Amino acid sequence: MAGKKQLQKIIALYRVKTGETELDPKKIADFALKNGVELPKPKDPMELLAQEISVAAREDLRVDEATRRTYRAYHSLPIQHADGQTSFVFVDIEDATRPQMHRSLNRRREQMVGDAVHLIYDADRWNSQHPDLEPIQIELDFSYDVEWRKASESVDEDEDV
Repeated sequence: MAGKKQLQKIIALYRVKTGETELDPKKIADFALKNGVELPKPKDPMELLAQEISVAAREDLRVDEATRRTYRAYHSLPIQHADGQTSFVFVDIEDATRPQMHRSLNRRREQMVGDAVHLIYDADRWNSQHPDLEPIQIELDFSYDVEWRKASESVDEDEDV
């Protein structure tokens, strides 16, 4: 099975060979196969089922009776094993202790911060490569956006009634 670095090299080679700038992963996969990359081995069915359960848990939304807003039913918690491996378990928000919920929410916040840092790195790179164009400025204070989204969801929910 190809590793990330090998696949990144295939993507670069595909760009050079085709000249395409909008990259379709299916076309690149076909190109990779024709250039000696082996298809990945199918996953264990039990592992696939566990992944599908994780996706279903992450996407399970419930509606708050008082606010009528949706919230995530299950929250993931990392579990460190003796062998150094990390896996994740889910806790129902209704059963979560304060430490469990605090850990889960902070983990999600850290993911958002990581995304924001790379968003700025990407914007900085693009701006540095196009000094003749107006720089793209990205606002990272989401307070207004969050309040706007919450308000618009309330309006949408009222229309459904």
